[in-house]
Amino acid sequence: MSKCDPSHFSAKLIIPGHFLTEIILHCQEQSPYEACGILAGKNNVVEKVFKMTNVEKSSVSYLMDSREQFIAMKEMSGLGLAMVAIYHSHPVSSAYPSPKDISLAFYPDTFHVIVSLASGAAVIKAFEIKDGVREIEIIETH
Repeated sequence: MSKCDPSHFSAKLIIPGHFLTEIILHCQEQSPYEACGILAGKNNVVEKVFKMTNVEKSSVSYLMDSREQFIAMKEMSGLGLAMVAIYHSHPVSSAYPSPKDISLAFYPDTFHVIVSLASGAAVIKAFEIKDGVREIEIIETH
């Protein structure tokens, strides 16, 4: 598995600022446990945030509530949206995919957004986990 090269972004994820705030607040509210959710949209542009329950209630891993996930997928389909990214937090570690995150990346065409709360201030990064790990540029819109 190759290390991420942040100087060369292979793709972009566009997230409106109010959604970034919503994601960060969700992660802070769930701390010390990992928060998780789904970002839905089209063409790498996030249009809706689905906050999920972490049924593991763990500070080092997450498992989305399967019922909530099913409801979100059904709503996305009805709205003509796709799963653009999965997000989760790292309350005590950096914003980089852990070995477990990488091994459980079952959606190769979906980005992975990680919010680190380890330093006190939220650090948010996005990754593509397919044939290695590549950092994806997040573009905040207003």
